[in-house]
Amino acid sequence: MNPKPHAHLAGTVANRDNLDLLREFPDACCDLVYVDPPFWTRKRRTSAQSTNGYDDRWPEDIAEYLDYLTVRLREMHRVLADHGSLCVHLDWRAVHYVKVSLDGIFSRDNFLNEIIWTYRTGGVSKQWFGRKHDTILLYAKHRGRHTFNVRRDGAFRTEGLNYDDQGRPYKSTKNGPLYFHPDGPVMTDVWDIPFLSTVAAERTGYPTQKPLALLDRIIRAVSNPDDLVADFFCGSGTALVAAERLGRRWTGCDIEPEAVAISRARMGLSDAIHAAPTPTALDASTARLSEGNTGST
Repeated sequence: MNPKPHAHLAGTVANRDNLDLLREFPDACCDLVYVDPPFWTRKRRTSAQSTNGYDDRWPEDIAEYLDYLTVRLREMHRVLADHGSLCVHLDWRAVHYVKVSLDGIFSRDNFLNEIIWTYRTGGVSKQWFGRKHDTILLYAKHRGRHTFNVRRDGAFRTEGLNYDDQGRPYKSTKNGPLYFHPDGPVMTDVWDIPFLSTVAAERTGYPTQKPLALLDRIIRAVSNPDDLVADFFCGSGTALVAAERLGRRWTGCDIEPEAVAISRARMGLSDAIHAAPTPTALDASTARLSEGNTGST
């Protein structure tokens, strides 16, 4: 049996600055890149179970955040295979700025979807509508060559739906029965998936952990079995767990030692970590700008 291309990259979780790691990856080696970077909350993100968390503190001006992210997105574009796709998970704070940067890197012609993940959590405002969704920007390396598997979910919103003797849904019309797909309607770009509750079995205690159901849906749609799925802001490793369960190869990276320890434990790897002290977002600003960042578009 021939070895898979870039087999040495799979099955690893690195505790490194992802820019350094990305620059070591060969061209066109990843079939899917999913990233859930800092959201520009300008806070240190922790949870009741995780006092370490990760740093998301930035200056008032968003330009430095965009410089930091854009140089990494360019490298992610480079490492994507011609049939590959990139998913960038953000929220209302920075998503519009980052989309402009991605249009410049991938070109607007390769933009596929602005996926809205809607959920219900605690907390309401008396000054605006509740902000209860995240946005996942989906780009193809080359639209038309990219992997996409049509997904179906939910129920048809139509009155008078019947089922024949074989259980197939249909609606009676003057021209005879109109049949509907037995697996339900084709998914749109608005996804209603519950946020992880505080007592969910899959909870690791790491802040901003995403549900497996969300990553399962993404990975099924834009990759195939044996593809290499990469997450360069892997956090608690949810994308890696979903990829493993779906028969994909995977590779992850995070600069936070706690995140890497959790991810490695979830993936059955050794949790031994040898890393330099983690810089904060503000401490690293001078180094980032000296790396030749092109800045935001």
